[in-house]
Amino acid sequence: MSFRGSHMTVIRVGVIGLGSMGLGMAVSALKAGLAVTGFDLSAERRKALAGAGGQVAESLPLLVEEADIVVSVVVNAAQTEAVLFGDQGVAETMPEGAVFISCATMAPKRAAEMAARLEAGGRHYLDAPMSGGTTGANAGALTFMASGSPDAFERAEPALQAMGEKIYRLGDAAGRGSSMKLINQLLVGVHIAAAGEAMAMAAKLGLDLEEVYEVISNSAGASWAFCDRVPSILSGDYSPKSAVSIFTKDLGIVLDTARAEGFPAPLAGNALQAYLMAEAAGMAGDNDSSVVRVYAKLAGLDLPQS
Repeated sequence: MSFRGSHMTVIRVGVIGLGSMGLGMAVSALKAGLAVTGFDLSAERRKALAGAGGQVAESLPLLVEEADIVVSVVVNAAQTEAVLFGDQGVAETMPEGAVFISCATMAPKRAAEMAARLEAGGRHYLDAPMSGGTTGANAGALTFMASGSPDAFERAEPALQAMGEKIYRLGDAAGRGSSMKLINQLLVGVHIAAAGEAMAMAAKLGLDLEEVYEVISNSAGASWAFCDRVPSILSGDYSPKSAVSIFTKDLGIVLDTARAEGFPAPLAGNALQAYLMAEAAGMAGDNDSSVVRVYAKLAGLDLPQS
């Protein structure tokens, strides 16, 4: 049932950003029976949604004017703010009572500020960054780390259930979801960088990398990041599951937030440098496991090639 009007109407969802995550999320919502309209600057991505059975809007205001739920799958706080309050922003064209689900990784303070500003106009804001990558997005199996008012959760529930497998309610205040996502990104970013360093050192020691993967995957040194990312090193395929540039951004936010809180985060800082080196070497759009290639270049190592 829609949150507005007749109980016979379907729930209308607008998805902003149809990239590797947003397109999968939009298609998952379609599969759940929601009426989905998407917007993206890329004609190819708009065509992909239309091919999957979704509708495409020509502008942000047209996307949201009848939406019950707006899902924003953009890169960062600046883009989220532009989507909401820019020249074509949706804050005043969303119907009153509709909910805006913000999925971007950002500083908790920015999430809280945007929530307060949107809610002052009679709309709801759910701070809901997610984890699970393109695989989770395509399968409707993401993990959402969400915080917001009970009304925001109630209105967002159909979309969250369609797109997510695990939905964590982390409190009534926007910002707590973003705080949890920063902790997740700190850990994953450090773990991927550590996996790259370990595999490069294994190569330097002359170990068989396939054997290293087999042994470590079944030993105490294993992590989700090691098990998920090392196969790309073994195959030499660095097409992005999650690009290097994601971690230069997200670990940058982690370090900015730590500094603002007066909290030391040396491991996150060292990991950020690994991604910055990979980005400087021209790998910004490649898979984040590319940090291993930085070590390989520095040490003159040969890694598997695709």
